[in-house]
Amino acid sequence: MEHAREDRPPDLVAALARARTREHPGPGTPAGGAVRAWPGPPTAFPEAGPENLDVQALLRLSLAASDGSGRLRPAPSAGALHPVDTELTVGAGCSLPPGRYGYDPLRHRVHRLGRQPDGTPPGVTARLSVTARRTVSHYGHRARPLLLLDTGHAAAALYLAARALGVSEPDVRLDGRAESPLAAVHIPPPGRRGPVHPSDGARVPGPPEVRPAPAELLARRSAPPPLPGAPSPEALLAVLTTAARAGAGDLRWCAAVGPPRPGLVERAADGAALRRYAAGEARPTLAAWAAGQSWIADAGAVLLAVGCPADADAEHIRRAHLRAGFAVHLAHVTACRHGLAARPVGSWQQADLGAALGAAPGRDWVVHALALGTRHADEENTT
Repeated sequence: MEHAREDRPPDLVAALARARTREHPGPGTPAGGAVRAWPGPPTAFPEAGPENLDVQALLRLSLAASDGSGRLRPAPSAGALHPVDTELTVGAGCSLPPGRYGYDPLRHRVHRLGRQPDGTPPGVTARLSVTARRTVSHYGHRARPLLLLDTGHAAAALYLAARALGVSEPDVRLDGRAESPLAAVHIPPPGRRGPVHPSDGARVPGPPEVRPAPAELLARRSAPPPLPGAPSPEALLAVLTTAARAGAGDLRWCAAVGPPRPGLVERAADGAALRRYAAGEARPTLAAWAAGQSWIADAGAVLLAVGCPADADAEHIRRAHLRAGFAVHLAHVTACRHGLAARPVGSWQQADLGAALGAAPGRDWVVHALALGTRHADEENTT
């Protein structure tokens, strides 16, 4: 019965407030199975026809595990615990027959759950929910924001995989209105448009970007610390631009930089340059706020998603964290394209950046981050 309580939705406002305190998680608990136990026998993926969306390739590039432990996957996860579960609704124009399926990322197989609902559009819709127990097992009361960030990363991985397969307009829904599913990504067959939704602000705008190559997506990984070496202004601007476009709305995006002019920078109003809006070395403070990860103090730069005030309701909390995970994932790919090493940082305590800069407390919290460095340190370590 205890495990069932761990997966029951809590009071999210109270859960986030507690996660932001200095309180340390208690002893670890069993994580349970690494994947959801879908009913029925697994089904292998059929070969995709020339006009069909290749669902097997889509999931291989986005969510499939590449090692026996299940820890190594294209989408990062706090503690490599991977709590996100994926249910697929498949319509016409796909390599899989129409129907509902549960996805097993360890075996890269699907389990058929039933027929598709009436009105299912062509393509596939991935609905993302979480098994909270996996993340709670290690992070305890700090798990709830991490579950949301992980879901945003998984949605971004699906978005990028669809782009790599030639889909121009994947439809990503991160509105935060529901506890389950937390997110949905609709991917039409290549060459077709997805269903048109009202302009209600729920759809995440995909930033204009170069179509990713499949090998690029499979190679992306969170770089191990340390991450020294300051990114060039051009590379940092590109990373900030990607994050700001993908995570627009509830979040403000900035970056902490070190010498020779330590401080906080953001995109200028015209988006063509960096603007310095706060002076002083922020990275040691960020290291203390990020569960005491001391290596952050020496990172070349730290991209920050800021927002989600203390009085935010549950829908706002879900939306801000989902979009932060989505945007940091896309920014990570941009960083790699510019020759940078990068590592998402999701656990933040007492990280009230606005108050630290003299603004009203409780308004501008660090929600998510991406530590950045140049690759010369890795090269030195291998010589």
